[in-house]
Amino acid sequence: MKKYILVLVMVLLAIPMLVACSSKDSTNASGEGVVEIDFFHRWPNEPRKSFYDEKIKEYMEANPNVRINVNSVLNDSYKEKIKVLVSSNDLPDVFSSWSDSFASNLVSSDKIMRLNDVMSEDKEWSDKIIESQLSGFTFDDITYGIPFTVDGKAFFYNKKAFEENNLETPKTYDELINILDKLKQAGYETPLVEGLSDKWAISHYMGSIFQRILDPNVMEEDYSGDGNFADSGYIKGLEVFQDLTGYMGDVSTAINHEAARNMFSSGETPIIYMQFAEIKMVQDGGDIDFGFFDFPAFKDGKGDPKALTGAPEGWMLSKEAPPEAVDFMKFLTSEETAFEFTKVDGQLNAINGAVTKENTSDMGVEAYDLITNASKTVPWFDNAVNINIADVFMRGGQSLATGETTPEDIMKEVQESAKSE
Repeated sequence: MKKYILVLVMVLLAIPMLVACSSKDSTNASGEGVVEIDFFHRWPNEPRKSFYDEKIKEYMEANPNVRINVNSVLNDSYKEKIKVLVSSNDLPDVFSSWSDSFASNLVSSDKIMRLNDVMSEDKEWSDKIIESQLSGFTFDDITYGIPFTVDGKAFFYNKKAFEENNLETPKTYDELINILDKLKQAGYETPLVEGLSDKWAISHYMGSIFQRILDPNVMEEDYSGDGNFADSGYIKGLEVFQDLTGYMGDVSTAINHEAARNMFSSGETPIIYMQFAEIKMVQDGGDIDFGFFDFPAFKDGKGDPKALTGAPEGWMLSKEAPPEAVDFMKFLTSEETAFEFTKVDGQLNAINGAVTKENTSDMGVEAYDLITNASKTVPWFDNAVNINIADVFMRGGQSLATGETTPEDIMKEVQESAKSE
């Protein structure tokens, strides 16, 4: 009996030690307290993975009292995992986030840190952030995220193919169709390419098309959840998308966006709809002279033809994150880190002074001017609407491309989904 009691006492004494070892506050080799920061992002691929691994190493070397635990998964998996982490009260200290509705949904959990005080207390840092890019992370005058990347969407085109066929960049949708027809006649089996196995790529098309065609008030009501998606402009928009997939050939339904970009980079296909973040990838992937043009206007379109599809991404923090996590987030969004990021990764950033001809190409500077001077930016469609409704559109887009459904069938399902949300 005495032996049993002794064992029980030893077990009870060990419990606090086990708890302490599992806590985020541990000790380093010298016995000093170490603060652990959980860092989660959506770039397990290169070059961004290595960039952030190096930044983590650099930060920990300068701050030996901090240990950063990093995890990363790709887009669609990231969206699902961050939702699970929010609902399970296991939100990382610092994590990447899309802006607008995606950020708003996270904010509604009441688990995201408010950053107004953080920004006002360190103006030397916060004044470097491009003010116009903060709106996608600001709700009811409270800022919950710090933008780091800026982006936009445009048609990239092969200048040689256009010159050889006496083509000029289009200003209207009808002109775009005329160009695609001429390129097809010139021997391009796939004059326009996209990786339709990536649903997000479909959503980018649909978002731009709907923005150009629909009345902004209709879009605002539907996207906010108060509408019923009954406007006939959606049918027209889906018909436009279906027409465009007719120029993409069977290959586009079988490949992802990266493969489509490689086809453009190699000169195999002359036009692709891409993000400015991909400029460096095209330059590194081939030896073609290319330019870009905005999504053209529709004759009876009700939307702003000068608006740019695109939105910033940034960093958010858990409400329970330690001060060291705030400092690490500032490090990630410093001018020095931002400058190096654009130089290494090629994507443009939201920090004043961190995009110049020294760290990006002339095309990068041109794209940066387009982004910062656009009449307004329109968020990515799959972040602008309820994700369940966006999924209906995206799955429907894949079926449209293969002729397995109709615009009317898609909108019927969209409207039913809108009623249930």
